[in-house]
Amino acid sequence: MGVAAGAGVQRARRFMVVATGLNRTSHLVVAAVAAARLPDPAAGPVGPTGPGVLTASWTMFGLAVASSAVLYGTAYRRGRFRRRWVWADVLVMGCALPWLALWWVGGTAASAHGWVVLLGGSASAAAAAGLGRRGCAAAVLLLLATSVAVRLGAPDGGAAVLPGHLNAVATSVLLAGVLSWYLEREGALLDSAQHRAVTAEAERARQAERTAHHAALHDTVLATLTAIASGRVDAGAGPVRERCAREAAYLRRLVQYDGADGGTVGGAGGAADAPGRLPADAGRSASGGLPAPAVSLGAALEDAVRSAECLGLEVTARYHSLPAVPGEAAAALAAAVTEALNNVRVHAGAGRAYLTAVGRDGGVAVTVVDRGAGFDAGANAGAREFGTGLRRSVYGRMAAAGGRAGVESAPGEGTRVDLCWPA
Repeated sequence: MGVAAGAGVQRARRFMVVATGLNRTSHLVVAAVAAARLPDPAAGPVGPTGPGVLTASWTMFGLAVASSAVLYGTAYRRGRFRRRWVWADVLVMGCALPWLALWWVGGTAASAHGWVVLLGGSASAAAAAGLGRRGCAAAVLLLLATSVAVRLGAPDGGAAVLPGHLNAVATSVLLAGVLSWYLEREGALLDSAQHRAVTAEAERARQAERTAHHAALHDTVLATLTAIASGRVDAGAGPVRERCAREAAYLRRLVQYDGADGGTVGGAGGAADAPGRLPADAGRSASGGLPAPAVSLGAALEDAVRSAECLGLEVTARYHSLPAVPGEAAAALAAAVTEALNNVRVHAGAGRAYLTAVGRDGGVAVTVVDRGAGFDAGANAGAREFGTGLRRSVYGRMAAAGGRAGVESAPGEGTRVDLCWPA
């Protein structure tokens, strides 16, 4: 057996079951009308076995209904035709019933049972939808041979309508075959497109998670190691050791994490388990997992301030009318502030930074200023030119959370980082 069909192909096959079933139903309606118009031959037997024409007609009609119910009932439940039931329908409806009608009713009464041969058309449509090319070809040849033999064997001039009947069978199988091929092809294309979309989304989520973890490592572990290596902080100081312990735990979880559960490295302990707390929150939002937990913006910014202060930077912070913001926005703002303070400590050559956060029109504006060396921001106007820290940890995080960032600086005049949420 081949690979299991996708949802699009399955819908196409179920549609063909319904369509050919409606075609069969129309033929059965013709049969019922024809049988209802027959008079009851009370004068005596009509065929070799002796039952009347009306009895023979309704018996064959019941057999046709039973065969149709088995074929289309099982096909609808399964969503596709089963080959053995299609072959059974071809043999019963397209072969056995025409010969039975000719033998049973016989004589001139056979012309009133043209509906029996008509059923060969709907049998050929089911064969086209359910037997494949070779099976369909064999079934159609059998149906056509039966039609020719029965029509030529009828004593009432059945050969006159033979070309029309053969054309009806050929047209039915052609239309059903083309429709089945087209629908299954379109269903397969739809399934392929959906598979590619799911694969691309999964890859995008993995890439976003890797990017978030890279940013978290840059903002925390790398910043700590850089500060210790520069000799500007005492590696044995209590705050530094506590920060190193948090970041070591984060690295341990990152190494052990396999992504199988769709969660994040933050783990069950939530934001508090991540180094500096907020980078893991930002990663959790960016990776498409659970939304960042709702936290106080003031507390989140204070966490970023303490993280910088434990590495030797003095920060003067002022907050005014801070609004309630989503956890994702608070995490992005705090992570961007963390990176801005890291840059002051590492690049500005200044021992102090100034942080201001003000609520404005339902949003918030945060500013980080230093009086350090500064740099030529005009020569690096594009966000891509500012380096990994500003590009990912400031611009990238703010954009992902629906905010925006800006940097103003000049050599010898310090640096100003503006963060706004929402944009």
